[in-house]
Amino acid sequence: MRNMSLQDVRFSNYFVAGIASWGATVFTNPLEVIKTRLQLQGELKKLDPNARIYRGVLHGLYQVGRYDGMTALQKGLVPAFGFQFCLNSVRLGVFDTATTFGWTKDANGHMSFWRGYFWGGLSGSLGSCLGSPFFLVKTQMQSYADVKVAVGFQRKHEGMMAAFKKIYAARGIGGLYRGVIGNIPRAALGSGAQLATFEPLKDYMARNNLSFSNPTVNSFVCSTVAGSTMAIAITPPDTILTRLYNQPLDDAGKGKYYSGVYDCLIKMIKTEGFAGLYKGFLPSYLRIAPHSTLVLLFYDESKALRDKFQPN
Repeated sequence: MRNMSLQDVRFSNYFVAGIASWGATVFTNPLEVIKTRLQLQGELKKLDPNARIYRGVLHGLYQVGRYDGMTALQKGLVPAFGFQFCLNSVRLGVFDTATTFGWTKDANGHMSFWRGYFWGGLSGSLGSCLGSPFFLVKTQMQSYADVKVAVGFQRKHEGMMAAFKKIYAARGIGGLYRGVIGNIPRAALGSGAQLATFEPLKDYMARNNLSFSNPTVNSFVCSTVAGSTMAIAITPPDTILTRLYNQPLDDAGKGKYYSGVYDCLIKMIKTEGFAGLYKGFLPSYLRIAPHSTLVLLFYDESKALRDKFQPN
């Protein structure tokens, strides 16, 4: 059996990246459900703190388990798999390709933060746009709840494929990609911040003799820092995207609450204040930081395992 060529390795990176994201998604999807509910709670109004259905992460987990059942904590898991595969296979695969050709390095051959941010943002935007229909259905499935704990506009889907068929029958391909523009700032800021931190940090540690002897520990430390950076950068555009995807539509298929990203941003600030952009930040952080950590860790470990067993 022949050796894997550089082209084979680069191609396999796309597949490995997509699969690596699934393991992380299983663990973090319940927090995604809570984050979605918190982002929709008190939409376009001043919310009385005493009237909140969800009063935080632990209370949110309790409310969902109590009224929707424990299995509801994994609502939207299948479309979440689809979105994560599209997102991470493209963004990590493209970023790895850019790194292989030296496009993310400065004149001294070191990983550049700004070049890494550019390629991380670009690749993240491409992957996120590709997976936008999955994110749309995931959001709608996760927001649907028992009437006692329902927040935001409610749509009932029997499953991912049923949702795709319903949306396509009503609005065509355009309906499946509704709100896709909102995915660009979310992915550009989040993915750019994550990958511009992860690879340059590993490079910096290696050049300054700060690396641990175990490469898995290096990956874990760098991915943890990158995940925290990503969580802070991604929350405002993520909240906007959740609102855009979940809002009701008029007969022409236009959003009844928001006409687009900018309109949503302005309305949220006017009615909910700047703090509204960071609704659901704690569950978002608790989900994104470990999810990012696990995706990058699984990705590095999967590549190492692949390289270990490739034929000589």
